[in-house]
Amino acid sequence: MEEARYGLGGILGSLPGAHYLNHPWRNRDAEFKPAQLATAERCGLIVPPTVITNEPDQARRFVDDYGPVIYKPLRDTDQIDDDGRALTVWIDDVGPDQIDDRMVHTTHLFQQRVNKVADIRMTVVGDRLFPVRIDGSPGVDWRRHYEALTYTLIDAPPDVGKGVRAYVDAFGLTFGAFDFGLDAEGRWWFYECNPNGQWAWLPCSITDQITHAIADRLTNPSGDTT
Repeated sequence: MEEARYGLGGILGSLPGAHYLNHPWRNRDAEFKPAQLATAERCGLIVPPTVITNEPDQARRFVDDYGPVIYKPLRDTDQIDDDGRALTVWIDDVGPDQIDDRMVHTTHLFQQRVNKVADIRMTVVGDRLFPVRIDGSPGVDWRRHYEALTYTLIDAPPDVGKGVRAYVDAFGLTFGAFDFGLDAEGRWWFYECNPNGQWAWLPCSITDQITHAIADRLTNPSGDTT
């Protein structure tokens, strides 16, 4: 499916006369990760300790205080190699010895690594939530290990569902792809929300439900089922 290649909003927005699930301006606002983290916390979601900085000493202190720590891109950018192939910056562990003066040239995001037992991708379409538990990743970034993963559609705890709905309302979104880490105590740690996230790579039994929810929302943008 094309959604798996290009993301939802890009496809729908390119169709003449098509409805948007999210207005492009709402997508733009909701892609800013510092705003995501602050909004998630205000909405009652649990956010790992995080620092955004370009100062090496501050980054080293954070690693010392909160290690193990992961590094993740502050924003998605188009990166290609010399042959024109798309590149991805993977989420990975970082130690104080890896931080040097080169980081002063741009801002970086460091976050305490969640001691997770599984990952969760929750796709939100209007008032419908599709939380999927992802098991089997041998590393920090499950996107590097698709062949090892299993997917199970689960229920979200009421407090998480409430926080997620408050979050999409705060940004004026109808659609969002949320990433969480699940720890051994059952806590859902908010990582980020991609307002234009992919979903068609999930098993068909899950993808079909999301597809129907999107179709329902596009044909009835008000969400009124009466």
